[in-house]
Amino acid sequence: MTTVGVLSLQGNVREHEAMLGSLGARVVRVRRPEELDEIDGLVIPGGESSTIDKLSRSFGVREPLVEKIRDGLPVFGTCAGLILLADRIVDGIEGQRSFGGLDVTVRRNAFGRQSESFETDLAVPELGDPPVRAAFIRAPVIEELGSAARALATLPGGQVVAAEQGRLLGVSFRPEQTGETRFHERFLALTA
Repeated sequence: MTTVGVLSLQGNVREHEAMLGSLGARVVRVRRPEELDEIDGLVIPGGESSTIDKLSRSFGVREPLVEKIRDGLPVFGTCAGLILLADRIVDGIEGQRSFGGLDVTVRRNAFGRQSESFETDLAVPELGDPPVRAAFIRAPVIEELGSAARALATLPGGQVVAAEQGRLLGVSFRPEQTGETRFHERFLALTA
């Protein structure tokens, strides 16, 4: 059985646990470096990217996680998780760092404040029909794809909102909020 960790410092931890569990994965919460050795893949949930960054340093998990990502650990980042997977951040707070690995430039809070959050149907050709119901909550956007990453989905205005690179998958939205399972299924396939 695949064991998937959910980085449990802050954010939508329970929602990811429930979704991954419903798809047959064994799910563990990850807060400490040694817990990274128990997992086949990791989800970095939506929440507040700068808070997750600070807490990852406080708990001593940041550097071991960066190393695991470099060594090929499959990782799925949603919303704040995408920001933390990005190699480059625009509009980060002073001193904010990412874990890196995904060759993209991401802008934090690209769609504005909480009150400007929205849901939309999103065409994702690699996932087929029907469209993905996507919840954008103070969401980031991928402003630039590096040569190693590729877009999986864009909004009608052309903004890239999902990308992958090898065993890394990042989305601007929160599929766990709308019950959309296909991105989690794609991630689980990366852990096999």
